[in-house]
Amino acid sequence: MMKKQKVIVLIFILALFLGLVSCTDKAEKDSSGNGTEKKQEKQNSEKQENIAVDSPFLKMIPNYDNPQGTFALSPNGEKAVSAETVKITEEQYEKIKTMELKAALLWAGSGEWYNGMTDGVISEFEKMGVEVVAVSDAQFDPAQQATQIEIAMALKPDIILTLPVDPESGTIAYKPAVDAGVKIVFADNGVNNYKAGEHYVSIVTGDQYGMGRTCADLMAESIGQKGKIGVIYFDVDYNVTNNRDNEFVRTILKQYPGIEIVDMKGFAEESATGEVASAMLAQNPDLNGIYVSWDVAAEPVLAEVRAAGRNDLKIITIDLGGNNDLDMAQKGNVYGKSADMPYQIGQTMAKLAALSTLKEEVPPYVVSDVIKMTRDNMIDSWKRSLNKEPDQQVLDALKEK
Repeated sequence: MMKKQKVIVLIFILALFLGLVSCTDKAEKDSSGNGTEKKQEKQNSEKQENIAVDSPFLKMIPNYDNPQGTFALSPNGEKAVSAETVKITEEQYEKIKTMELKAALLWAGSGEWYNGMTDGVISEFEKMGVEVVAVSDAQFDPAQQATQIEIAMALKPDIILTLPVDPESGTIAYKPAVDAGVKIVFADNGVNNYKAGEHYVSIVTGDQYGMGRTCADLMAESIGQKGKIGVIYFDVDYNVTNNRDNEFVRTILKQYPGIEIVDMKGFAEESATGEVASAMLAQNPDLNGIYVSWDVAAEPVLAEVRAAGRNDLKIITIDLGGNNDLDMAQKGNVYGKSADMPYQIGQTMAKLAALSTLKEEVPPYVVSDVIKMTRDNMIDSWKRSLNKEPDQQVLDALKEK
């Protein structure tokens, strides 16, 4: 009888041990999903990472080797600070009013984005009593911008808020302003060999990597995370657009294995993108989507896509704008956009310049937030980004189901 009880006890202990081993093995698998699935996911991730590393598309866009991370660094390597941190007290506003300052706004181009930035600047300068003596558009021509700087300097501004067309030629073009002690705040990009606190006050820009990633997400949404796409990028050494374009490509390659980049073509002038798109469509008639570096540059692309009768092809770009946003509202080819907040950028530039005149310490590199816009949130996106609603024609189109 004792022998039988011992056998039963041993059998019970063995069964208990085997049960614990089985549960442990099951728990280990359950804690990470299925063991096989986890292994497969890891292999797929490594495969996708290798594709991204090996892709020739990663080395086509200028400044592809800029340091990667959550935020892009400034041209001089400074880390980004949120625009929300730049503030002026009521006492400082009053002190600036007594200084009777003059300012010139020298932009690289024109459009809703520049209008939003100008409106943001003026909203702040009105509080400070700063007189705006010049507003110019260089039409992305470095020589024209150099001339506009000379003309503005004749008006003796205390402040210049500007978006440089060309970082290289800008080194010479802005020198008269630097030598005169003008407080310069750059939008988006700096110029070569200039240092914050010495040659200029600060650079204010959008979240460049964030906008690129957002566009990649929008592209994936628009084509169901599967298909062939083309990329029309700005083929000029221009840090801001380069960062956005490169991050778009990196994100597609790393995160969306179902999407294949089949063609990438560059442009140097906005007006040339139509020809680029025409060639891309002719060479790749089965394209599902096209990414374009920014809104105004996307307008000729949209025209070519329409002319080709490609109602199914989706366009993703950056910045808000009346013409492309009307197409989006009408459920056309433009599916979505990422954008920064030019109104906030303008306000921040004005604040930084004013604080610098008061000899206050300011951050050298400041970024605004990212907006992800589709037809569904267009009105709210415009209000956040540009501090206004879209045109009435766009609003009317949004009312249609």
